[in-house]
Amino acid sequence: MERFDYNLTNVYNFRVKAWAPTSYYRDSVLPKLLEEKVIRISPFANRLSFDAPRAVQRFRCLANNVALRFSKPILTQGETLVNKMKGLSANNAGKYVSVHLRFEEDMVAFSCCVFDGGDQEKQDMIAARERGWKGKFTKPGRVIRPGANRLNGKCPLTPLEVGLMLRGMGFNKSTYIFLAAGPIYSANRTMAPLLEMFPNLQTKEMLASEEDLAPFKNFSSRMAAIDYTVCLHSEVFVTTQGGNFPHFLMGHRRYLFGGHSKTIRPDKRKLAVLFDNPKLGWKSFKRQMLSMRSHSDSKGFELKRSSDSIYIFPCPDCMCRKNKTTASAT
Repeated sequence: MERFDYNLTNVYNFRVKAWAPTSYYRDSVLPKLLEEKVIRISPFANRLSFDAPRAVQRFRCLANNVALRFSKPILTQGETLVNKMKGLSANNAGKYVSVHLRFEEDMVAFSCCVFDGGDQEKQDMIAARERGWKGKFTKPGRVIRPGANRLNGKCPLTPLEVGLMLRGMGFNKSTYIFLAAGPIYSANRTMAPLLEMFPNLQTKEMLASEEDLAPFKNFSSRMAAIDYTVCLHSEVFVTTQGGNFPHFLMGHRRYLFGGHSKTIRPDKRKLAVLFDNPKLGWKSFKRQMLSMRSHSDSKGFELKRSSDSIYIFPCPDCMCRKNKTTASAT
C-alpha cells in the first residue's frame, strides 16, 4: 500500500455489475488485480461469497477478523472507552452491556412507522423523507401502512421499548450500559425514560471529551467504528435493528468468544404484540422477556449454513472447536 500512500481512494476502483458471472471476475477483474496488485471492488458485491472454496472462505474470514484493523486513532479512542466502561462496572467484574439503538431521525423516517410524537413527529418525518429520499415515499400508488410495518417487526425500537425489554430480561437499574447510536430523534423527550430505568447508561459522548472526539465528529463511519470497538468487548451485545453494524459485530464476537456471539436479538414482531396489549401485566411481560433472552443465550455455538454469511458465522470455515465449550482460530 505504500505506493498508494496508504489511502484506499488512490487504489484502482473496479465497478462490477450485480450478479456478474464467475467468468467476468476471472477474465476481467483478475488481470487487473495481477497488474495492480491491489484493487477495490465498489459498490461491494458478494455474488461469489457463497460459492467460494473452503480455503478462500477461511482467508476471507481471517482477513476480516485478524488482518483488518481500524486506524490507530480510532482504535486508541475505542480502547480508551472500553477501559472506562470496565472501570465504571468494576463492581460487576468489569462487565457491561452494549446496546445498538437505531432511533436516529433518518431511521425513524425511513421506517414509515408512527411513534408517540404527534403532529410534530409527523411533520418532521415528512420533511426528513423528502430531504433524504426526494419523492420516494410520495410516488403515485405508494401506500404507507405504519400498523402493518409494526406488526411485521419493521419499526425501530424506541428508547422506552428498549428499556422495558431490558428490565423485563432481568437487567436491573445498576447495570452499566453502553449505548451505540447516532443522534437520537427528539432525544430530550425519547431518551428520558431509558435514562430513568438505567441511570448508569453511557455513550461515547458521555465518556469522552469534545476535544477527544473532535477528529471523528464530522465522520459518521469513524464515530460508528468507535462504537463498534466498545460493543465488541462488552459482556452482552443487544441489537435492535438489522444492518451491517450488528451483523459484522456478531460474527466478530463469535470469532473472539469461541463461536458464541453473546448477542440478544429480540423478536420485534412478538414485541409489537406485547407492547400493544394494554391488558398484559408486568409479570407476564417479564416471563416473555426472560424466555426471549433465554432463546438468544441457548443458541450458543452456531455453525454457518450454506446460505449464511462467513462474516456473521465464522465457524467452521476459520474456527474449529477444541471441546464442547471452547474454540480457537486455526
